[in-house]
Amino acid sequence: MNSNSKVSFQTLNRTKLVDDVVIQLQKTISSGELQYGEKIPTEPELMQQFGVGRSTIREAVRVLVHAGLLEKKQGFGTFLSANSVIQEPLEHRLRRAEIVEVYEVRKMLELEISRLAAQRRDDQDLEQMRRHLDQRSAAINKGDTNGYLNADIEFHIAVAAASKNHVVIDLFRTFSSVLRDALDKLVKDQEVHDPHTQYHEKLYEAIKDKDVAAAEHWTLLNLDGMVEELKKRLK
Repeated sequence: MNSNSKVSFQTLNRTKLVDDVVIQLQKTISSGELQYGEKIPTEPELMQQFGVGRSTIREAVRVLVHAGLLEKKQGFGTFLSANSVIQEPLEHRLRRAEIVEVYEVRKMLELEISRLAAQRRDDQDLEQMRRHLDQRSAAINKGDTNGYLNADIEFHIAVAAASKNHVVIDLFRTFSSVLRDALDKLVKDQEVHDPHTQYHEKLYEAIKDKDVAAAEHWTLLNLDGMVEELKKRLK
């Protein structure tokens, strides 16, 4: 089966060539340009389109084979796996994603988390949230960036814990390590980053009052603001 000529990629000029090739291939797969069981372009075709060497292409393909997205058939080439189950750990997939995409998914997740937390929270949940919020504010006042980031993530994990949904809690914990790295890069740009302390305090109050609509409102304001900050930084 010949490779699909409709597929095209951008020539790369950045340093992390393997990661860049993987990201573009991943986007092509996710967008449906290649169908399950369809052969991807040959190594020489990929080398030409990406403008990189054979070893870079082979390593990128190896990453996606390991993730379960591609499969190699000896003597026939490399194909989009017919198995729709992605074997790659979620954290690895998140680290290869564009950070704006990660935050868009975070928004979807946290909207439901905040809603459930407002319905299900108990006094111990509130104590945990309050403690991390106080640590967060204290760290901001001291200029302790590391302390602020840790407390911020722990606050959001406490909100997730208040949802009482253990699958959601585990998902958010997986997200949190990637979010921590993204925030670390973001706060270095002081002209762009806003810690949105008021939004966090209002979210806490909404959950405390079991006000579902308010919890959703402040979650949206916080995350929409974060997405805008990220877009500004990426420009």
